Amino acid sequence: MKKWSVLTLTTAIVLALTGCSTGGDTKTASGADGAKEPTKIIVGTGTQFPNVAFIDENNKLTGYDVELVREIDKRLDDYEFDLQTMEFTNLLLSLETNKIDMVAHQMEKNPEREEKYLFNKEAYSHWKNKIAVLKDDNTIHSIDDLKGKKVLTTATSAQAILLENYNKQNNNALDIVYSSGVANDSIAQLKAGRVAAFVAADFTLPLIDPSGDLKLVGPPLSESDTLFMFRKDDPEEQKLADRIDEALKEIKADGTLKKLSEQWLGFDATQSETK
Repeated sequence: MKKWSVLTLTTAIVLALTGCSTGGDTKTASGADGAKEPTKIIVGTGTQFPNVAFIDENNKLTGYDVELVREIDKRLDDYEFDLQTMEFTNLLLSLETNKIDMVAHQMEKNPEREEKYLFNKEAYSHWKNKIAVLKDDNTIHSIDDLKGKKVLTTATSAQAILLENYNKQNNNALDIVYSSGVANDSIAQLKAGRVAAFVAADFTLPLIDPSGDLKLVGPPLSESDTLFMFRKDDPEEQKLADRIDEALKEIKADGTLKKLSEQWLGFDATQSETK
C-alpha cells in the first residue's frame, strides 16, 4: 500500500511538471494549445437585420452572421467568442474604442473603410447594392433619377458611403435622410411617401420585404464581398483575423458555409457569381 502511494505521488508530480492534460474536448482548427485558457473576443452585432442578426420568436439572437460566428467559435480553441448586441450605428465606434473586438454584421469592404479598419481576407458572402423603390413606381430607373429626391440610408453603412460619394460628385443632388437602420422603418417611410427610395443589397430584399411591396431597379451601384471588421494596426487583431480566416477556409471546404447561407438567406450567397 505504501509503495502504491509513492508511485501515485510520483506520477502526479511528473504530470504537473510536464504540463500534461488529463483530457477534454478539442476543436478542429490546428495550431492551438488545448490546455491554454482561450482569449475572450467580444463580437459586436445587431438585432434588426432579418435572417442575418435578429431576435427570433424564442427571444434568441440568431441569423446567418450570428450562427457563422458560433461555428467559428467551435473550431478555434484558442478563442472564445461572446456576441454582444447594439445599434448598428454604434458598432464602428465601439470597435474604435475597444468596447468590442470585431464586428459581424454583413460589413462590406470599401476603400473608405479600409483606411480606418482591418478586414479578414476570406469573404463569407457577396452582394450587389441596388436602388429599392415601391414596386408600382416606374419613374426611377437609376440613381440619377433620384436627384432632388429624398433617399433613406443608415448612418455609417456602406450604402450611406455610396450616396455620400455620389453627392460629392454631383453637387449634393440627393437629399439623404438618415435612419436607425431598422428594415421595417425603411419600408414604412417608403410607403408613406416620406422618401423616394433607399439602397439595399440584392439578397436582402426578400428578407426585409417578404410581402413583395418593393423592387430593385437600375444597374448595381457597387458589388462587394462581406467580411468581419477589426481594429487596424493592432497585432492581436491581425492574429485574430488570420485565425478566423483559417476557420473560414475549413467551413467553406466542408460545405458548412453554403449550408448556412441557404438556411438563412435562401440561396448560396457565398459566390461572387450570385445574382
